[in-house]
Amino acid sequence: MKTWFHHRGAAFPACPSHEVLRFCGAKKAASLITIAAALLLFSICTAAQNSSPSDAQALERNGKLAEAAAAWRSITKNEPRNSAAWASLGLLHSRLQQYPEAVVAYKRAISLNPKLPGVQLNLGLAEFKQGNFKDAIAPLGAALAADPDNLQARTLFGLSYYGAGHFEEASEQLALALKSDPANGELHRVLAQSCLSAKKYSCALDEFTWILHQNPDSAAAHLLTGEALDGLGRTPEAIAEFTLAVKADPQAPNMHFGLGYLYWKMREYDDAAHAFESELFIDPANPQALAYLGDIEMKRGDQEKALTLLKKATALRDDIRIAHLDMGVIFTEQKHYQDALAALQRARKLDPEQPEVHYRLGRLYQALGDGEAAKSEFARVQSLHQKAEDDIADKMSSRETARRP
Repeated sequence: MKTWFHHRGAAFPACPSHEVLRFCGAKKAASLITIAAALLLFSICTAAQNSSPSDAQALERNGKLAEAAAAWRSITKNEPRNSAAWASLGLLHSRLQQYPEAVVAYKRAISLNPKLPGVQLNLGLAEFKQGNFKDAIAPLGAALAADPDNLQARTLFGLSYYGAGHFEEASEQLALALKSDPANGELHRVLAQSCLSAKKYSCALDEFTWILHQNPDSAAAHLLTGEALDGLGRTPEAIAEFTLAVKADPQAPNMHFGLGYLYWKMREYDDAAHAFESELFIDPANPQALAYLGDIEMKRGDQEKALTLLKKATALRDDIRIAHLDMGVIFTEQKHYQDALAALQRARKLDPEQPEVHYRLGRLYQALGDGEAAKSEFARVQSLHQKAEDDIADKMSSRETARRP
């Protein structure tokens, strides 16, 4: 039975496509269209009902993308196993930035013909443009398997791994992409970030060095070069890079904090405190700067000033381990045992692999008269120290093996 809709006394057959049906049936839209527009809509629907691939292609060539999509949709309805028609429909949806609909069409095309050229790449690109990086990985991998020299597929593959947080795989794929496009600064930047996140510090340092060579005044490049150097255990050199980063952009958030943290690691507390105070001058509510400045004040013996800073830090952000640990230490010394217990248990929950918090808890349980709990915490301290020694021994053994001819 044919369905009709009415406008200003005239009756028109409804368009069979779902999208146009929805348009035709919308009360607000129907109240606004003119008879001429309705007639035009009818002509589009009628044309779509009888479309051929050549008709759809002609519409596409003439820039009539919506009409071309309607034509391909009609073809897929009449020929539901026509994989090329589904692929073409997906491409039209992509060009119209209708990516969810494009994904559906591409997947249908692939299910009918997995070897249809270019569809896996198009599917991966449609997922990528929606930010569905994990979903983009599989089709882009399939596209690369079919064409290993496809630079677009390789680059999107690496960027999808990066977006999905798989930094090791991202670094491998982006490094391969850069071999074909060595002057691509954005690829160098993302590769550097991937290597840094994957703790491949030598790779990160190489990439940031390249970036700095192109732009010696880049604060971000100096900052990230410093992070790579610190990861390699070259902290004094990292401090020099962070100093250059601060000089290049002294108002950038977290720049002074990063410099202060490196000084703190080197136990150069006066320089660290100056950097943390500079960060707080820019951002008075920076919880990390407050926490580490509080730690320095504790080390200087000013418990009340330290507690003020540490409490402010944890009120802003409750996941900074050092702040809870330091409060636990101070509360223990002040014999505020229940406050100390709450702080140290929070620190342990945030990072159970740190021996110091277990040692502090052990001492606290002794003060509370809980010998069994104290014994358990001290056993955990011994276990963690033994694990650290074993890890060092394994690394030394691996290095010796690598040196052997």
